[in-house]
Amino acid sequence: MRPLPYTRTDFNHSPMIVFYEMTRACDLACVHCRANAQLFRHPDELSAQQARELVDQMLTFPRPPLIVLTGGDPLKRDDVFDLVDYCRRQRVAVAMTPSATSLVTYDALKKLQEMGLHRVAVSLDGADAKTHDTFRRVQGSYQRTMEIMRDAGAMGLPLQVNCTVGRHNLHQVDALLELAANAKACLCSIFFIVPTGRATAELRLSAQQYEDVFEIMYRWQQSGRLAVKTTEAPHFRRFLLQKQKSAAARGAPPASRRGIALGQVGTNDGKGIMFVSHTGEIFPSGFLPIHCGTFPQDSLVSVYQDSPLFRSLRDGDLLGGKCGVCEYRHICGGSRARSYGLLGDPLAAEPDCIYEPTNSAADKNLAAAAEIGN
Repeated sequence: MRPLPYTRTDFNHSPMIVFYEMTRACDLACVHCRANAQLFRHPDELSAQQARELVDQMLTFPRPPLIVLTGGDPLKRDDVFDLVDYCRRQRVAVAMTPSATSLVTYDALKKLQEMGLHRVAVSLDGADAKTHDTFRRVQGSYQRTMEIMRDAGAMGLPLQVNCTVGRHNLHQVDALLELAANAKACLCSIFFIVPTGRATAELRLSAQQYEDVFEIMYRWQQSGRLAVKTTEAPHFRRFLLQKQKSAAARGAPPASRRGIALGQVGTNDGKGIMFVSHTGEIFPSGFLPIHCGTFPQDSLVSVYQDSPLFRSLRDGDLLGGKCGVCEYRHICGGSRARSYGLLGDPLAAEPDCIYEPTNSAADKNLAAAAEIGN
């Protein structure tokens, strides 16, 4: 039986995904790295026992979330296989985002699959080796990524492809999605740059370029070949609802075959999302580095449910500027991380959204009727 979709009520008490940054150690030095990853592990990383206790505490949420093991590179920790196995035994769904290095061998992936890994996610940031490797700052990274994608497909391990889109590869979005589709990815997530860590504001797209990428993603949704979503661009949900509204006005069939589900609500920083750093610091997301507590001293459940910042981020009526009056504020809300990164205020209006709210009753009713889980 498929699990029921998450709703706004669920997000008030439980995240859908907890990202656990196992380590910041990584053999890559990517231009946009959120974590400022280093070559060596931090001496104050959560221990293997504390990592298991983190999993145990996730089970105390009213609706236990998926855990995503991230970094740095999780494979830089020797206990990563044991932790995946522990998640399986505790019946916690677990995914992983390893770095495309020599550590991700076929045997390592197969072992992770046997231990219970739910999904592997790889980063593909260029449609060719030159673009990708320049962005990742390691020659051969593109080839390694393609090999991991092939290995995952060969063993039947569900694959997610994450593509960071910026000025360096805007012209390659279609080609990136084609590569993901050809690899039989179950999902492609388009990441839109947030200025944090090594990422600078100059890397990001203009507001109009967001809309151009949304149009490409929409066409792919319509094709049925690939499921697509955004990371740190929740205004894609507004874009899809506008397509739906336009189709309804023409008396046409629903404007999208995928990505729209009545009764669902989209995630955002601190809203269905929680992030635990390598040293146990708790943030609304990996892109919104405002410290709200520290595990194990603080309870994940208490921080998520009761932290003033988390609670504010889940209330669209507290948003500032045009986001605060936008008819799509409860299903979009703009990237809270980008607002913080560029304006210093996590509740400020989304800086990279071209849309100007209309506040018409018809649009409010439409937005209330369809809450999108992208």
